[in-house]
Amino acid sequence: MEGGYQDTRWEGYVDWRNKPALRGKHGGMLAASFALAVEVLENLAYLANASNLVLYLSKYMHLSPSKSANNVTNFMGTAFLLALLGGFLSDAFFTTYHIYLISALIEFLGLIILTIQAWTPSLKPPTCDPSTTPSMPCQEIDGGKAAMLFIGLYLVALGVGGIKGSLPTHGAEQFDENTPQGRKQRSTFFNYFVFCLSFGALIAVTFVVWVEDNKGWEWGFAISTIAILVSIPIFFFGSGFYRNKIPSGSPLTTICKVLVAAMLKGCMSRNSSNAIANLSASPSFEPETNKEPEENAKQTDEIPTQSLKFLNRAVVYKPAHPALQCTVNQVEDVKIVLKILPIFACTIALNCCLAQLSTFSVEQAASMDTKLGSLKIPPASLPVFPVVFIMILAPVYDHLIIPFARRVTNTEMGITHLQRIGIGLFLSIISMAVAALVEIKRKRVATDSGLLDSTAPLPITFFWIALQYLFLGSADLFTLAGLLEFFFTEAPSSMRSLATSLSWTSLAMGYYLSSVIVSIVNNVTGNSGHSPWLSGYTINRYHLDRFYWLMCVLSTLNFLHYLFWAMRYKYRSAGAGASK
Repeated sequence: MEGGYQDTRWEGYVDWRNKPALRGKHGGMLAASFALAVEVLENLAYLANASNLVLYLSKYMHLSPSKSANNVTNFMGTAFLLALLGGFLSDAFFTTYHIYLISALIEFLGLIILTIQAWTPSLKPPTCDPSTTPSMPCQEIDGGKAAMLFIGLYLVALGVGGIKGSLPTHGAEQFDENTPQGRKQRSTFFNYFVFCLSFGALIAVTFVVWVEDNKGWEWGFAISTIAILVSIPIFFFGSGFYRNKIPSGSPLTTICKVLVAAMLKGCMSRNSSNAIANLSASPSFEPETNKEPEENAKQTDEIPTQSLKFLNRAVVYKPAHPALQCTVNQVEDVKIVLKILPIFACTIALNCCLAQLSTFSVEQAASMDTKLGSLKIPPASLPVFPVVFIMILAPVYDHLIIPFARRVTNTEMGITHLQRIGIGLFLSIISMAVAALVEIKRKRVATDSGLLDSTAPLPITFFWIALQYLFLGSADLFTLAGLLEFFFTEAPSSMRSLATSLSWTSLAMGYYLSSVIVSIVNNVTGNSGHSPWLSGYTINRYHLDRFYWLMCVLSTLNFLHYLFWAMRYKYRSAGAGASK
């Protein structure tokens, strides 16, 4: 009976009551579906405010355009960077189940504060109209009112970070990675996670943004508050189906211990007759014998691999301190983390392209004919294009492209994680080239119409901008879903949440890098005796086409850099390249 009970347990997992998780009862697609439903509401609550926040800060909080833009960038970047904190806590101290619930409550509290402030005139700066009283500038929010605003915003950012760092991992952990069926279902989960993320974004940038612009920001904040509040019981209703991975201690501690031990023992090796080469060359390596054989067996069960051999020093010599004692498994785990970092770095350029298109493309569309019949489309609604493309491509990819690829390649995955990321990076090159060609056409129309210095709409439809969004949305789907699955499957089990959070960190760093590139381009081109590429009275005077060609070249170089690392990468996860 005891043996049969052991066979029904998910080793290393517990249910929400901290009792052993059981096969057939916990985990599976039903459990993961709760995470998918919650992601729709969570991203709706976040993007409903982030996508239109610059208008709220400038129009109602009376911050200058530059301050408003910087605050929005800082808010979004901080939210995505805090995903690392959420992932770290999920791996080290809490389960992803608890981190989601705690983070959702924090975001709910932040939205409550923002809603109260938007609803109460006394908590906002006095209303004013600078067009009627140009000599009296509007009073910028300050003091306790400003404190309330930023406390609310950064509580939301903290909650969003915790959710992004825990929810994808929580859903992916519901599948059995030791079976082909479980791995295929996990791949489907990541694909539909991006679909649900886009579905929430679609509602946010259409319905909620319309409410904010036409009914008032207090109603927009209220919708976001209700959305995140509703997501909590929905997530909680799935508690009986979840299997939650037991935290195994701080992954950062392991990483730091191995790196420090390798460096210290590297210094010791210079004065020792032993050498790390002896370890790699000898198949009969034995761990130090100053301890009991049983304890040695626990510390290492195999010889360290030859990749990143400098880390093998951590298990060769007696440590300077017992706290620096490392096992072979710990060394190999750190090697895996270091190997995936170049892949992470190569995706930052794609997110830099995403940031550029979400700013300059809106300005381009604003200068074009935005009418759709009798309906005038606001340029700020342009993010609808990539969102809709992602929602169309996600099921097509999962139900048509992948089954076809599996038949052609006769492999379990059909398209590997790195191939999927590479396709996304290649599509980002095309999107930049298309953006440059569309801008050339737009400026030609402006020149031929004599409207270079005019703010009047150009006689060209804004649907031309949709072409670059087609490729951009496709690139985002391939790369983000591939990156989430790659980090989850390749990272050591004790570091999965932290590693998966790197996907969001890449997004944050891409947005930060975009600001740096724009500043560098303007400084370099402005110092050559000509006007900077990205400045002028109107966007018609910008050299935006040159900037897009520059981004195309940088994306191409980044893609080649990615191929260098991807072609040398060896998968550790089961099924990544195995035959069916």
